[in-house]
Amino acid sequence: MLVGYARTSTFDQVAGLEAQIAQLIATGCKVFSEQTSSVGDRPQLDAALGYIREGDALIVTRLDRLARSTSDLLRIIDLLEAKGVGLRVLDFGGAEMDTQSPTGRLMLTMFGALAEFERSLMLCRQREGIERAKRLKKYKGRAPTARAKLPEMKRLAAEGLRPTEIAKRVSCSRASVYRLLAETRR
Repeated sequence: MLVGYARTSTFDQVAGLEAQIAQLIATGCKVFSEQTSSVGDRPQLDAALGYIREGDALIVTRLDRLARSTSDLLRIIDLLEAKGVGLRVLDFGGAEMDTQSPTGRLMLTMFGALAEFERSLMLCRQREGIERAKRLKKYKGRAPTARAKLPEMKRLAAEGLRPTEIAKRVSCSRASVYRLLAETRR
């Protein structure tokens, strides 16, 4: 059986997720998909890894959709090998790659290391840019999203709604509702 895994980091990347899913379905996969950062929990990846059986193949469109680091990639591959499952990457620098061959395994390990190196460089440049922006007093950080919804939270609280229901209606965490409403009472 072919088991596909699709992932994007944010909810803004709907088209990217849909494209991955379409490619995996066209390949004949049963698809597990999610929108979550690679550093966060990935319940659908865990579900896919639990679902696969000996003789199956885990299919991803690109390597960066699967693993967060070389060590994470190697951990996943070890798990797949222990189950007798192969890994196929549909777009591996313009060609398909399959870990069931020695060359595929070598290429995957090398490219995983290069991808991790590239990500480390990107994060370093990002930190440098943030530090420079802070020195120039131009860095504002992430815009507070829950605080912008405070007027609506107050209105719903005045109507007698509980914090859990308010959180659902304004699409934020219950903890944010408690914290912001408590701040306004001080």
